[in-house]
Amino acid sequence: MLKAGRVTVNGKKEKSAKLQIDEERDEICFDGQVLEYEEFAYYMMNKPQGVISATEDSKHRTVLDLLDDIARSKEVFPVGRLDIDTHGLLLLTNDGQLAHALLSPKRHVDKTYQAQVKGIMTQGDVETFAKGIPLKDFTCQPAKLELVTIDSEKHQSQIRVTIAEGKFHQVKRMVGYCGKEVVDLQRLTMGTLVLDENLQRGEWRRLTKEELEDLRASIA
Repeated sequence: MLKAGRVTVNGKKEKSAKLQIDEERDEICFDGQVLEYEEFAYYMMNKPQGVISATEDSKHRTVLDLLDDIARSKEVFPVGRLDIDTHGLLLLTNDGQLAHALLSPKRHVDKTYQAQVKGIMTQGDVETFAKGIPLKDFTCQPAKLELVTIDSEKHQSQIRVTIAEGKFHQVKRMVGYCGKEVVDLQRLTMGTLVLDENLQRGEWRRLTKEELEDLRASIA
């Protein structure tokens, strides 16, 4: 591309890849189009089931396999994990500082999940969640449980759970503590970030400027 004269630096054709540039001041054009310098990339994904929240895995497809070559070249990674059978909101970025802040236990970044449950969740369960559930290896922080729909005939419930942690299988284990079983789990929010309802499972897009600003402000 350089040799073909398709790249210009400050209006002049540049054929050497060795030229040192100032990414903040110099204007780089490709086929006449100005290129914007991007230090960090931020993508929202609607993670599907059956895909691993990792950068590589020998047995399963990873969330990086769903990206295109350009997005993968940014060396992004998932912020936190969703289980292989959990779907919904996942943030991918190469901004380590932002990722660390979002995952820090000190920040208490809320995450909201919607779950389909086998069994009838009750007001008593709402109170149990609010107190903090003692599991074998740790005691959960108080969490918010909302009863969305209860179907007595089918013996199932739809709930929303908001937690400030994200331990392994936490929502499933909390529901299990109450004697019921999660059969489908979707993450809807992470901090100020809300899953775009127009994103089909497996689809992704860049964060908007507003979404990124709100996210940064929330952990500042």
